[in-house]
Amino acid sequence: MRVSLRLLCSVSLSSLLVAGLGVCAPAHAAQEPAPTPAPAVVVAGGHAPDSFADLAARLLPAVVNVSTTQTVREADSEEDDEDDQLPQMPNFPQGSPFEKFFHDFMNRQTDPNAPPRRMQALGSGFIIDPTGYIVTNNHVIRKADRITVTLQDNTVLSAHAVGHDDRTDLALLKVDSKKPLPFVSFGDSEHHRVGDWVLAIGNPFGLSGTVTAGIISSRGRNIDQGPYDDFIQTDAPINKGNSGGPLFDMDGNVIGVNTAIYSPSGGSVGIGFSIPSNEARNVVEQLRKNGKVSRGWLGVRIQNVTQEIADGLGLSTPTGALVAGVEKGGPADKAGLKTGDVIQSLNGQPVEGKALPRLSAQLPVGTQAKLGLWRHGKVMEVPITIGALPEVQEEAPAKPASPPKSPASVSFADFGFTVGPLDGAGRSKYNLPTSLKGVLVTSVKPDGTAADRGLKEGDVITEVQQAEVATPAALRQRIDAARKAKKRSVLLLVHDADGLRWIPFPLSAEDAP
Repeated sequence: MRVSLRLLCSVSLSSLLVAGLGVCAPAHAAQEPAPTPAPAVVVAGGHAPDSFADLAARLLPAVVNVSTTQTVREADSEEDDEDDQLPQMPNFPQGSPFEKFFHDFMNRQTDPNAPPRRMQALGSGFIIDPTGYIVTNNHVIRKADRITVTLQDNTVLSAHAVGHDDRTDLALLKVDSKKPLPFVSFGDSEHHRVGDWVLAIGNPFGLSGTVTAGIISSRGRNIDQGPYDDFIQTDAPINKGNSGGPLFDMDGNVIGVNTAIYSPSGGSVGIGFSIPSNEARNVVEQLRKNGKVSRGWLGVRIQNVTQEIADGLGLSTPTGALVAGVEKGGPADKAGLKTGDVIQSLNGQPVEGKALPRLSAQLPVGTQAKLGLWRHGKVMEVPITIGALPEVQEEAPAKPASPPKSPASVSFADFGFTVGPLDGAGRSKYNLPTSLKGVLVTSVKPDGTAADRGLKEGDVITEVQQAEVATPAALRQRIDAARKAKKRSVLLLVHDADGLRWIPFPLSAEDAP
């Protein structure tokens, strides 16, 4: 049985006779504290609540149903989640009139020349201001032609998107109402602990005003949905259609925005993920003020420091964020950071690799921060001016260079890979830029150490132990030197399809000639 992460919006095609609920797919981050439990909800002594009824009655009016319609063209179908695919044709008796009907129907839906279809999606949201500002997930309203919001009293209002943020999957909507609307406020998500009670309200499967309860199961979850993952995990049942709905504490404050579930079937199995309110609040405030989100940027590519990497660097403890690359002309470059530096603190606060992008993104653009660095055994403090996170731009395809005269390939048998010169043929074959320098990985044994560490054919080794290498012979020299120095592991800086990263290799045997 395949287990997968799923976004929580409900989708159906208005042209289908056999309707089904589909899904979408992304989510993100956390921060902040919350008040003490409300006496009306939590029993003295910290035991399970007798009832959530009073709390639910107070909060329900501020939670809304978000409905969208959009035009779907066959060219867009490959972007859809696999659960949004059309249903398979039922098995009818051969020659049955239903067989022909469904055969023609399915062909119309999959024909590239078929006319556009109208798709409807349902999600959740919550009002944060009596003037009509509503928070939801971006994937609920993405590409929508029309957005409507249904209140708890069945009032239907047209909404427009004020702004959205792809990186955290948040969106801000606005509706116009003749009277002030009921609303809820963000709490401090950082204040709450694993085991605290939470309440989720939303519209699972289009069933509006559904209330479920559970606890915070974990915090700081990284589910590989984006660079700022810091999710609250909860066992409060949430399903498709809960996307964008609030996760409340026992004081009625929003401490999370429900976004994704971990499920083998699309239904709740008690593992849901919410964007922490401390992250959501900052994003929503920027969307409301500017219609977009500006983030701080250091201009470094980093990775976590593992024990093997720490051994290779000579670092006493495996902590911090290892710099795998520095963007030319970026803030880190201007501040003098180098590949191989270990960032151990940001403005005096200890940091780990996975947390650094999120923490730096929260810093105001143009302000100065202080980085605590470890470099070649020395600890130093470096001032850095925070830049603005640039928009993603596509790289121009590299032009193949003429092949230089280079030494022959070298095999590292105990690691399970072979390298060769990075010549014009290799650049052309693997679409590598002319500016890239190093040694080309020409083969990797499927059952070797290199394959286990993620090294692949076409990767380029640019440094060994923080020293550049340009030829296979130089690579062998560096590794041999590490062996003679009795290093427990050797660090290779590798350029792959995702950028630069450090890969540690244990030094336990001699390399093959």
